[in-house]
Amino acid sequence: MVEKSHMAGLWPALYEPFRNMGTRMAEWLAPASDASSDDSAYRISVELPGVSEKDIDVSVHDGVVTVKGEKTSEREEKGDTWFFSERQFGSFSRSFRLPADADGEKIDARLKDGVLAVTVPKQAPDEPKARKIKIGKG
Repeated sequence: MVEKSHMAGLWPALYEPFRNMGTRMAEWLAPASDASSDDSAYRISVELPGVSEKDIDVSVHDGVVTVKGEKTSEREEKGDTWFFSERQFGSFSRSFRLPADADGEKIDARLKDGVLAVTVPKQAPDEPKARKIKIGKG
């Protein structure tokens, strides 16, 4: 007979590989991306092969651009025998914090050849303005 204290120590060891499974799956499904900038804009490219435009949502909130959506599986089997499939299907989400000079009101997103290109223009820096101060009496 196994003591209860010994069994209690065994369960955490069995559970451990699955502890962060949800996070690992989300990372596995997260699409590859890159970001760059030039003098006029910030650019984010997200690889979304096989994802249609209607299944992608791009939003901006509190200085964070979020790209999320779902890659769906449409498999039609006509007597074929499948040995394996390495395609990834499921929901995905990627978020990117915008720099302070990004203009979140003028974001443009375009999908071409399985790559989503998000362009965020830079705001012109505020130029300090001189102001005349009236001097009052007494």
